[in-house]
Amino acid sequence: MQLTKWTDYSLRVLMHCAVHEGRTAAVSIAEIEQAHRISRSHLNKVVMALAAQGFLETRRGRGGGLRLLRPAADTTVGEVVRRTETDLNLLECFDAASNACRLAGGCRLEALVHEARARFLGVLDGVSLADLATPAVCRFALGGGVAVPVPVPAPRRRARSK
Repeated sequence: MQLTKWTDYSLRVLMHCAVHEGRTAAVSIAEIEQAHRISRSHLNKVVMALAAQGFLETRRGRGGGLRLLRPAADTTVGEVVRRTETDLNLLECFDAASNACRLAGGCRLEALVHEARARFLGVLDGVSLADLATPAVCRFALGGGVAVPVPVPAPRRRARSK
C-alpha cells in the first residue's frame, strides 16, 4: 500500500502547522513551500482542500495565512488519511460496484487484507498531529537543517464509544 502524494503533502502541511500551533503569526504557503520543497501550485490546492474539510483556517491578505482549525492533539493521522486518500480499496473485491472477482465472498485473502487495512488505519488513529510535532520535525520546520528520522510515538489506545 502506498499513500498518494496528495495525502503526503496534506500531512506535511498539517504537521508544519502543528509545529507552529502556538506562534502569533500564521503559517504561510511560501514558508511551507520553502521548508518542504513542494510547488506553490500543489500547496494551494492541498490547502484549499484541507480548509474545505475542516482541518485548516485560511486568511488572505496582511496577517493572513494558515492555522489548524482544531488543536493538533485532536486530529489523528488516520482521520487525515481517510479523508485525503481517494481509494482505500486495496483489492477489487472491496468495491461491490466494480467487483468482478469470482472468488468474492469466499476468499480468505479478502478478509486478510481487510484486517491488514483496519490495523494500518488503527495505528494511524492512535497518533495525533501533536504526536508528530517531535523535536526533530520542529527543528526542521524552524529552519534548523536536515530532517532526522525519529521513532514514531507508540499509538495511544482510544476508548471505544458504545
